Amino acid sequence: MIDATSSPIASLIDAAGRNRPTNSAFIKVSQMNPITSFLVFALLVAAAATGYFVHLYLGAAFFVVAVLVGTSLKMANVWQKFVILRMGKLQSVKGAGLFAIIPVLDSVVAVIDGRIQTTAFNAEQALTKDTVPVNVDAIIFWHVNDAEKAALAITNYREAIDRVAQTSLREMIGSSMLASLLSDRKDADEQLKIEIGRKTAPWGISVSSVEIRDVAIPVALQDAMSRQAQAEREKQARVILGSAEAAIAGQFVEAANTYAGQPEALQLRAMNIIYETTKERGATILMPSSMVDSMNPYGNTLALALAGNEVLKPNGALKVAELPRPAAAA
Repeated sequence: MIDATSSPIASLIDAAGRNRPTNSAFIKVSQMNPITSFLVFALLVAAAATGYFVHLYLGAAFFVVAVLVGTSLKMANVWQKFVILRMGKLQSVKGAGLFAIIPVLDSVVAVIDGRIQTTAFNAEQALTKDTVPVNVDAIIFWHVNDAEKAALAITNYREAIDRVAQTSLREMIGSSMLASLLSDRKDADEQLKIEIGRKTAPWGISVSSVEIRDVAIPVALQDAMSRQAQAEREKQARVILGSAEAAIAGQFVEAANTYAGQPEALQLRAMNIIYETTKERGATILMPSSMVDSMNPYGNTLALALAGNEVLKPNGALKVAELPRPAAAA
């Protein structure tokens, strides 16, 4: 008995299966569209019925027609482009709809997707211009605008886009300072878009946009930058505080000049301060009388005059009123 799994034929079949291309273009080409599948099925049923009930040769003719329809009738979706070669030369690029090819002479070598595609790429431990290692993640939005160039000018345009994007990202990082890379994301995105678009244009590929998603720096450098930012914030806060103190001092000088020329204004201010400090219920505040006198230099004179207990002398001095003497004892 011959072991089928160890025979040379099985080895050749297994090798052929391993070497078979597995890209999406091959899978799409090898699959029939629904219209072609329906027609092939109908022709096969007609071939079986005709061969059984009418004539065997007529059934064989229907079978041949079914094979021809299955291998020649193709259908492209609105976003697809079929690149067709005839005997090794470019025959045409078919767009959306049904079309037919010559089974033996023509072959579909690629099915190009014209929709916008996204490719994520990154650069690990790339050195900036100031020799700082960073990890950068980015994403590129692109689409095929020339299916003929994408199919014939390069072997695998998807892989090529990924390689070109990584190379361009490393070149951009090497020519940029860390501060500009962290702060000027839009400029870096535009620079990458122009550079990648220039390299992929000969392949019929247009780059819509490039976006840097994340820039990771070493932890030790993050701590140093955090301390630097904190020091800058503290410096700015001190500068703002000094400016505020200077402004307040200027306002105080202006207020002092006003009070010096207008004692009544100082008196009103003192009364307002006393009112503000005593208006809360349940609050007891002890205020030295000397403090009140200093804020209200004419307060004692005014109070004594209103009470009628003092009489002003001609020279401005105060004379205490004489109190009535008690009556003599009888």
